[in-house]
Amino acid sequence: MNHQRRTLLKSTVATGTIAIAISAGLLTPQAVLAAWPKAAFNAKSVGDALNTLMGAKDAVASKDIQVDAPDIAENGAVVSISIKTSIANAEQISILVKENSLPLAASYVLSPDTEGYITGRIKMAKTSDIIAVVKAGNKLYMAKKSVKVTLGGCGG
Repeated sequence: MNHQRRTLLKSTVATGTIAIAISAGLLTPQAVLAAWPKAAFNAKSVGDALNTLMGAKDAVASKDIQVDAPDIAENGAVVSISIKTSIANAEQISILVKENSLPLAASYVLSPDTEGYITGRIKMAKTSDIIAVVKAGNKLYMAKKSVKVTLGGCGG
């Protein structure tokens, strides 16, 4: 009985704090939720996804972007990757998988003080190129890494 009372008190205090923050205008949906570029994530091609997300379809190949991913992914449902760029004033990093039915896997908007490095896991439907696109100064730069998938990950 004592444990249930503590849980109730903790929940009440947390709910009250959130309610006060909302009523004071400190917590707004725009501040809590990130902008979701739904059209870009629903695009069927790499070019359409880039155009919707970054306003351009063409990216210049750059040696200042490193894509670290395995040569062979045993399971396409979980492919570990990391992207690093030394391009000055990088504003955005996006990851696309050319052979996925929806190629845009992830997109990150960077603050000016952020190092150009991201890491995570993506899904790959089948063997494909992973394309990292960096936006800096209204220009797009890219690098690719081919990954062979031995077991399908996106519904396969």
